[in-house]
Amino acid sequence: MQATKPRRSLLRKPGVQTLLASLICILLGLLVGYIALLIINPAGATEAILDVIKNFWAYSKPEKQLKNFGVTLVTTAPLLMCSLSVLFAYKVGLFNIGAAGQYVAGAGACLYCALALKLPWIVCLVAAILAGALLGSISGILKAYRNVNEVISCIMLNWISLYLVNTLLTQVKNPTGKDTYTLASQNASAMLPTAGLSDIFNQKNVTIAIPLAILVCVLIWILLTKTQLGYELRATGLNKNAAKYCGMRDRFNIILTMAIAGGLAGMGAALLYLSDFEQWAVTQASVPAMGFNGIAAAFLGGLNPIGAIFSSYFIQHITRGGGNVNMNMYCAQISDLISSVIIYMCGFVLFMKQFMNKRLDAGKRDPKGGRNA
Repeated sequence: MQATKPRRSLLRKPGVQTLLASLICILLGLLVGYIALLIINPAGATEAILDVIKNFWAYSKPEKQLKNFGVTLVTTAPLLMCSLSVLFAYKVGLFNIGAAGQYVAGAGACLYCALALKLPWIVCLVAAILAGALLGSISGILKAYRNVNEVISCIMLNWISLYLVNTLLTQVKNPTGKDTYTLASQNASAMLPTAGLSDIFNQKNVTIAIPLAILVCVLIWILLTKTQLGYELRATGLNKNAAKYCGMRDRFNIILTMAIAGGLAGMGAALLYLSDFEQWAVTQASVPAMGFNGIAAAFLGGLNPIGAIFSSYFIQHITRGGGNVNMNMYCAQISDLISSVIIYMCGFVLFMKQFMNKRLDAGKRDPKGGRNA
Protein backbone atom coordinates (compact mmCIF):
# COMPACT_ATOMS: atom_id res chain seq x y z
CA MET A 1 0.00 0.00 0.00
CA GLN A 2 2.80 2.39 0.87
CA ALA A 3 4.52 1.67 -2.46
CA THR A 4 1.45 2.44 -4.53
CA LYS A 5 0.71 5.82 -2.94
CA PRO A 6 3.74 7.66 -4.39
CA ARG A 7 3.06 6.09 -7.78
CA ARG A 8 -0.57 7.20 -7.70
CA SER A 9 0.36 10.70 -6.55
CA LEU A 10 2.84 10.92 -9.41
CA LEU A 11 0.19 9.85 -11.91
CA ARG A 12 -2.10 12.56 -10.53
CA LYS A 13 0.26 15.31 -11.65
CA PRO A 14 -1.12 17.13 -14.75
CA GLY A 15 2.25 17.18 -16.50
CA VAL A 16 2.75 13.43 -16.08
CA GLN A 17 -0.80 12.70 -17.20
CA THR A 18 -0.41 14.90 -20.30
CA LEU A 19 2.86 13.22 -21.25
CA LEU A 20 1.46 9.70 -20.80
CA ALA A 21 -1.79 10.52 -22.61
CA SER A 22 0.09 12.09 -25.52
CA LEU A 23 2.42 9.10 -25.85
CA ILE A 24 -0.52 6.67 -25.77
CA CYS A 25 -2.34 8.64 -28.48
CA ILE A 26 0.81 8.78 -30.62
CA LEU A 27 1.34 5.02 -30.32
CA LEU A 28 -2.32 4.31 -31.13
CA GLY A 29 -2.12 6.59 -34.15
CA LEU A 30 1.00 4.85 -35.43
CA LEU A 31 -0.63 1.45 -34.83
CA VAL A 32 -3.74 2.38 -36.80
CA GLY A 33 -1.57 3.78 -39.59
CA TYR A 34 0.47 0.59 -39.64
CA ILE A 35 -2.70 -1.54 -39.83
CA ALA A 36 -3.86 0.55 -42.81
CA LEU A 37 -0.53 -0.09 -44.54
CA LEU A 38 -0.83 -3.83 -43.84
CA ILE A 39 -4.29 -3.94 -45.37
CA ILE A 40 -3.14 -2.12 -48.54
CA ASN A 41 0.18 -3.91 -49.05
CA PRO A 42 1.66 -6.05 -46.26
CA ALA A 43 5.02 -6.46 -48.01
CA GLY A 44 6.18 -2.89 -47.48
CA ALA A 45 4.16 -1.91 -44.40
CA THR A 46 6.98 -2.12 -41.86
CA GLU A 47 9.41 -0.17 -44.02
CA ALA A 48 6.75 2.46 -44.78
CA ILE A 49 5.83 3.15 -41.14
CA LEU A 50 9.53 3.37 -40.26
CA ASP A 51 10.03 5.91 -43.04
CA VAL A 52 7.21 7.99 -41.55
CA ILE A 53 8.79 7.88 -38.09
CA LYS A 54 12.32 8.55 -39.34
CA ASN A 55 11.51 11.56 -41.54
CA PHE A 56 14.89 13.20 -42.29
CA TRP A 57 16.78 10.35 -40.60
CA ALA A 58 15.79 8.18 -43.56
CA TYR A 59 18.45 9.94 -45.65
CA SER A 60 21.99 8.57 -45.54
CA LYS A 61 23.94 11.80 -46.11
CA PRO A 62 24.24 14.21 -43.12
CA GLU A 63 23.80 17.30 -45.30
CA LYS A 64 20.57 15.86 -46.70
CA GLN A 65 19.36 15.07 -43.19
CA LEU A 66 20.10 18.61 -42.04
CA LYS A 67 18.38 20.18 -45.02
CA ASN A 68 15.19 18.15 -44.56
CA PHE A 69 15.26 18.83 -40.82
CA GLY A 70 15.29 22.52 -41.72
CA VAL A 71 12.24 22.05 -43.95
CA THR A 72 10.41 20.40 -41.04
CA LEU A 73 11.25 23.39 -38.84
CA VAL A 74 9.94 25.80 -41.50
CA THR A 75 6.51 24.15 -41.42
CA THR A 76 6.54 23.72 -37.64
CA ALA A 77 6.52 27.47 -36.97
CA PRO A 78 3.09 28.22 -38.51
CA LEU A 79 1.55 25.10 -36.95
CA LEU A 80 2.89 26.14 -33.55
CA MET A 81 1.26 29.56 -33.88
CA CYS A 82 -2.07 27.99 -34.88
CA SER A 83 -1.91 25.64 -31.90
CA LEU A 84 -1.22 28.63 -29.64
CA SER A 85 -4.26 30.35 -31.12
CA VAL A 86 -6.50 27.39 -30.31
CA LEU A 87 -5.17 26.74 -26.80
CA PHE A 88 -5.22 30.43 -25.82
CA ALA A 89 -8.91 30.71 -26.64
CA TYR A 90 -9.63 27.34 -25.02
CA LYS A 91 -7.96 28.45 -21.78
CA VAL A 92 -10.44 31.31 -21.69
CA GLY A 93 -13.41 29.05 -22.32
CA LEU A 94 -13.73 29.63 -26.08
CA PHE A 95 -13.26 27.18 -28.94
CA ASN A 96 -11.46 28.99 -31.74
CA ILE A 97 -12.19 26.77 -34.71
CA GLY A 98 -11.63 29.91 -36.77
CA ALA A 99 -7.84 29.66 -36.56
CA ALA A 100 -7.93 28.40 -40.17
CA GLY A 101 -9.73 31.52 -41.40
CA GLN A 102 -7.54 33.81 -39.32
CA TYR A 103 -4.52 32.06 -40.81
CA VAL A 104 -5.93 32.77 -44.27
CA ALA A 105 -6.48 36.44 -43.40
CA GLY A 106 -2.89 36.70 -42.18
CA ALA A 107 -1.62 35.12 -45.40
CA GLY A 108 -3.60 37.53 -47.53
CA ALA A 109 -2.48 40.59 -45.58
CA CYS A 110 1.23 39.76 -45.51
CA LEU A 111 1.41 38.71 -49.17
CA TYR A 112 -0.51 41.74 -50.41
CA CYS A 113 1.71 44.09 -48.40
CA ALA A 114 4.81 42.28 -49.64
CA LEU A 115 3.93 41.88 -53.32
CA ALA A 116 1.56 44.75 -54.11
CA LEU A 117 2.78 47.44 -51.71
CA LYS A 118 6.46 46.33 -51.62
CA LEU A 119 6.69 46.78 -47.85
CA PRO A 120 9.48 45.33 -45.63
CA TRP A 121 9.02 42.10 -43.69
CA ILE A 122 8.33 43.69 -40.30
CA VAL A 123 5.39 45.67 -41.70
CA CYS A 124 4.07 42.60 -43.50
CA LEU A 125 4.32 40.59 -40.28
CA VAL A 126 2.40 43.22 -38.30
CA ALA A 127 -0.23 43.41 -41.06
CA ALA A 128 -0.78 39.65 -40.84
CA ILE A 129 -1.18 39.82 -37.06
CA LEU A 130 -3.67 42.68 -37.32
CA ALA A 131 -5.68 40.96 -40.05
CA GLY A 132 -5.99 37.77 -38.00
CA ALA A 133 -6.84 39.79 -34.89
CA LEU A 134 -9.56 41.69 -36.76
CA LEU A 135 -11.19 38.50 -37.98
CA GLY A 136 -10.98 36.95 -34.51
CA SER A 137 -12.44 40.03 -32.86
CA ILE A 138 -15.52 39.82 -35.11
CA SER A 139 -16.35 36.44 -33.58
CA GLY A 140 -15.54 37.88 -30.16
CA ILE A 141 -17.92 40.80 -30.63
CA LEU A 142 -20.71 38.52 -31.82
CA LYS A 143 -20.13 36.28 -28.80
CA ALA A 144 -19.89 39.13 -26.28
CA TYR A 145 -22.86 41.24 -27.40
CA ARG A 146 -25.21 38.78 -29.10
CA ASN A 147 -24.10 35.47 -27.55
CA VAL A 148 -23.51 34.00 -31.00
CA ASN A 149 -21.69 30.70 -30.64
CA GLU A 150 -18.08 31.30 -31.63
CA VAL A 151 -17.89 27.95 -33.44
CA ILE A 152 -20.68 28.96 -35.83
CA SER A 153 -19.34 32.45 -36.50
CA CYS A 154 -15.79 31.17 -36.94
CA ILE A 155 -16.81 28.52 -39.48
CA MET A 156 -18.67 31.10 -41.55
CA LEU A 157 -15.76 33.54 -41.38
CA ASN A 158 -13.33 30.81 -42.47
CA TRP A 159 -14.96 30.63 -45.89
CA ILE A 160 -15.57 34.35 -46.19
CA SER A 161 -11.90 35.04 -45.54
CA LEU A 162 -10.81 32.36 -48.04
CA TYR A 163 -12.80 33.84 -50.92
CA LEU A 164 -11.84 37.42 -50.04
CA VAL A 165 -8.14 36.53 -49.91
CA ASN A 166 -8.36 34.60 -53.20
CA THR A 167 -9.90 37.67 -54.81
CA LEU A 168 -7.37 40.04 -53.27
CA LEU A 169 -4.31 38.03 -54.23
CA THR A 170 -5.33 37.65 -57.87
CA GLN A 171 -3.75 41.11 -58.20
CA VAL A 172 -0.33 39.65 -57.39
CA LYS A 173 -0.74 36.31 -59.16
CA ASN A 174 1.94 35.08 -61.51
CA PRO A 175 0.28 35.16 -64.97
CA THR A 176 1.99 31.90 -65.94
CA GLY A 177 0.36 29.91 -63.12
CA LYS A 178 -2.19 29.90 -60.32
CA ASP A 179 0.19 30.94 -57.52
CA THR A 180 1.29 34.35 -56.33
CA TYR A 181 4.72 35.65 -57.21
CA THR A 182 7.70 34.57 -55.13
CA LEU A 183 9.05 37.13 -52.70
CA ALA A 184 12.58 36.56 -53.94
CA SER A 185 11.63 37.72 -57.44
CA GLN A 186 9.42 40.67 -56.47
CA ASN A 187 10.40 41.99 -53.04
CA ALA A 188 13.29 40.30 -51.24
CA SER A 189 13.01 42.82 -48.38
CA ALA A 190 9.72 41.17 -47.38
CA MET A 191 11.44 37.87 -46.62
CA LEU A 192 12.09 37.11 -42.95
CA PRO A 193 15.76 37.43 -41.93
CA THR A 194 17.63 34.15 -41.74
CA ALA A 195 20.09 35.22 -39.02
CA GLY A 196 22.52 32.62 -40.33
CA LEU A 197 20.07 29.72 -39.93
CA SER A 198 19.83 29.18 -43.69
CA ASP A 199 23.57 28.52 -43.79
CA ILE A 200 23.41 26.06 -40.90
CA PHE A 201 20.63 23.99 -42.50
CA ASN A 202 21.67 24.64 -46.10
CA GLN A 203 18.08 25.67 -46.75
CA LYS A 204 17.30 29.25 -47.79
CA ASN A 205 13.78 29.15 -46.33
CA VAL A 206 14.94 28.51 -42.75
CA THR A 207 14.46 31.91 -41.12
CA ILE A 208 13.91 33.42 -37.69
CA ALA A 209 10.38 31.99 -37.80
CA ILE A 210 11.08 29.17 -35.32
CA PRO A 211 12.87 31.38 -32.73
CA LEU A 212 10.06 33.93 -33.04
CA ALA A 213 7.38 31.26 -32.58
CA ILE A 214 9.12 29.83 -29.49
CA LEU A 215 9.47 33.33 -28.04
CA VAL A 216 5.74 33.91 -28.53
CA CYS A 217 5.04 30.59 -26.76
CA VAL A 218 6.96 31.75 -23.71
CA LEU A 219 5.19 35.13 -23.74
CA ILE A 220 1.76 33.48 -23.96
CA TRP A 221 2.66 31.16 -21.08
CA ILE A 222 3.71 34.18 -18.99
CA LEU A 223 0.55 36.06 -19.93
CA LEU A 224 -1.75 33.21 -18.96
CA THR A 225 -0.05 32.13 -15.74
CA LYS A 226 1.86 35.10 -14.35
CA THR A 227 -0.18 38.24 -15.07
CA GLN A 228 -3.36 39.81 -13.78
CA LEU A 229 -4.74 40.04 -17.31
CA GLY A 230 -4.24 36.31 -17.80
CA TYR A 231 -6.03 35.60 -14.53
CA GLU A 232 -8.96 37.79 -15.55
CA LEU A 233 -9.19 36.16 -18.97
CA ARG A 234 -9.22 32.68 -17.46
CA ALA A 235 -11.72 33.74 -14.81
CA THR A 236 -14.03 35.10 -17.49
CA GLY A 237 -13.81 31.81 -19.34
CA LEU A 238 -14.62 29.77 -16.23
CA ASN A 239 -17.63 31.86 -15.22
CA LYS A 240 -18.54 35.01 -17.11
CA ASN A 241 -21.19 36.09 -14.61
CA ALA A 242 -18.92 35.63 -11.60
CA ALA A 243 -16.17 37.57 -13.34
CA LYS A 244 -18.57 40.39 -14.08
CA TYR A 245 -19.73 40.40 -10.46
CA CYS A 246 -16.10 40.79 -9.36
CA GLY A 247 -15.70 43.86 -11.51
CA MET A 248 -14.00 42.25 -14.48
CA ARG A 249 -14.87 43.43 -17.99
CA ASP A 250 -16.40 40.22 -19.26
CA ARG A 251 -17.32 41.43 -22.75
CA PHE A 252 -14.00 43.14 -23.29
CA ASN A 253 -12.15 40.02 -22.16
CA ILE A 254 -14.03 37.82 -24.63
CA ILE A 255 -13.29 40.17 -27.52
CA LEU A 256 -9.65 40.56 -26.46
CA THR A 257 -9.24 36.79 -26.21
CA MET A 258 -10.50 36.18 -29.73
CA ALA A 259 -8.43 39.08 -31.06
CA ILE A 260 -5.24 37.68 -29.52
CA ALA A 261 -6.08 34.18 -30.76
CA GLY A 262 -6.71 35.54 -34.26
CA GLY A 263 -3.49 37.53 -34.20
CA LEU A 264 -1.52 34.40 -33.31
CA ALA A 265 -2.99 32.46 -36.23
CA GLY A 266 -2.38 35.39 -38.58
CA MET A 267 1.22 35.54 -37.44
CA GLY A 268 1.55 31.83 -38.19
CA ALA A 269 0.67 32.47 -41.83
CA ALA A 270 3.25 35.25 -42.04
CA LEU A 271 5.96 32.99 -40.61
CA LEU A 272 5.36 30.55 -43.47
CA TYR A 273 4.69 32.81 -46.45
CA LEU A 274 7.32 35.42 -45.58
CA SER A 275 9.90 32.65 -45.61
CA ASP A 276 9.02 32.20 -49.33
CA PHE A 277 8.72 28.46 -48.70
CA GLU A 278 5.48 28.30 -50.67
CA GLN A 279 3.13 30.61 -52.52
CA TRP A 280 -0.61 31.15 -52.23
CA ALA A 281 -2.76 29.40 -54.85
CA VAL A 282 -5.56 31.84 -55.67
CA THR A 283 -7.74 29.05 -57.08
CA GLN A 284 -7.83 26.90 -53.96
CA ALA A 285 -11.33 25.99 -52.88
CA SER A 286 -10.60 24.76 -49.36
CA VAL A 287 -9.22 26.38 -46.23
CA PRO A 288 -5.60 25.36 -45.50
CA ALA A 289 -5.32 22.48 -43.07
CA MET A 290 -2.75 24.29 -40.92
CA GLY A 291 -5.42 25.97 -38.79
CA PHE A 292 -7.30 22.73 -38.17
CA ASN A 293 -4.12 20.79 -37.44
CA GLY A 294 -3.46 23.43 -34.79
CA ILE A 295 -6.39 21.97 -32.83
CA ALA A 296 -4.70 18.56 -32.69
CA ALA A 297 -1.34 20.13 -31.81
CA ALA A 298 -2.92 22.13 -28.99
CA PHE A 299 -4.55 19.09 -27.39
CA LEU A 300 -1.56 16.83 -27.97
CA GLY A 301 0.53 19.41 -26.14
CA GLY A 302 -1.84 19.28 -23.17
CA LEU A 303 -3.14 22.80 -23.85
CA ASN A 304 0.18 24.13 -22.58
CA PRO A 305 2.16 26.69 -24.62
CA ILE A 306 5.44 24.91 -23.91
CA GLY A 307 3.97 21.49 -24.68
CA ALA A 308 2.66 22.90 -27.97
CA ILE A 309 6.25 23.37 -29.15
CA PHE A 310 6.92 19.64 -29.00
CA SER A 311 3.51 18.53 -30.25
CA SER A 312 3.65 20.88 -33.25
CA TYR A 313 7.07 19.61 -34.20
CA PHE A 314 5.96 15.98 -33.87
CA ILE A 315 2.95 16.48 -36.14
CA GLN A 316 5.09 18.15 -38.80
CA HIS A 317 7.72 15.46 -38.34
CA ILE A 318 5.36 12.62 -39.20
CA THR A 319 3.65 14.69 -41.90
CA ARG A 320 6.96 15.30 -43.68
CA GLY A 321 8.00 11.71 -43.01
CA GLY A 322 4.90 10.49 -44.81
CA GLY A 323 6.37 11.82 -48.03
CA ASN A 324 9.13 9.19 -47.81
CA VAL A 325 6.72 6.27 -48.25
CA ASN A 326 7.42 4.15 -51.35
CA MET A 327 4.85 5.34 -53.89
CA ASN A 328 5.44 2.28 -56.06
CA MET A 329 3.74 0.19 -53.38
CA TYR A 330 1.22 2.73 -52.14
CA CYS A 331 -0.82 5.53 -53.69
CA ALA A 332 0.28 9.15 -53.31
CA GLN A 333 -2.40 9.79 -50.68
CA ILE A 334 -1.11 7.14 -48.25
CA SER A 335 1.21 9.62 -46.54
CA ASP A 336 -1.74 11.94 -45.95
CA LEU A 337 -3.79 9.01 -44.63
CA ILE A 338 -1.13 8.03 -42.09
CA SER A 339 -0.58 11.62 -41.01
CA SER A 340 -4.30 12.31 -40.65
CA VAL A 341 -4.87 9.15 -38.59
CA ILE A 342 -2.09 10.08 -36.17
CA ILE A 343 -3.30 13.69 -35.98
CA TYR A 344 -6.85 12.47 -35.37
CA MET A 345 -5.69 10.29 -32.48
CA CYS A 346 -3.92 13.31 -30.98
CA GLY A 347 -7.31 14.85 -30.30
CA PHE A 348 -8.01 12.19 -27.65
CA VAL A 349 -5.42 13.44 -25.14
CA LEU A 350 -8.03 14.95 -22.81
CA PHE A 351 -10.11 11.79 -23.05
CA MET A 352 -7.09 9.69 -22.08
CA LYS A 353 -6.40 11.95 -19.09
CA GLN A 354 -10.00 11.58 -17.91
CA PHE A 355 -9.77 7.81 -18.36
CA MET A 356 -6.59 7.68 -16.23
CA ASN A 357 -8.24 9.72 -13.47
CA LYS A 358 -11.22 7.39 -13.44
CA ARG A 359 -8.96 4.37 -13.16
CA LEU A 360 -7.04 5.98 -10.31
CA ASP A 361 -10.30 6.81 -8.53
CA ALA A 362 -11.53 3.25 -9.02
CA GLY A 363 -8.28 1.95 -7.53
CA LYS A 364 -9.05 3.69 -4.25
CA ARG A 365 -12.16 1.59 -3.70
CA ASP A 366 -11.96 -1.72 -1.87
CA PRO A 367 -13.85 -4.83 -3.08
CA LYS A 368 -16.76 -4.09 -0.72
CA GLY A 369 -17.39 -0.68 -2.27
CA GLY A 370 -15.66 1.36 0.39
CA ARG A 371 -12.44 3.35 0.14
CA ASN A 372 -8.96 2.27 1.06
CA ALA A 373 -7.40 3.96 4.02
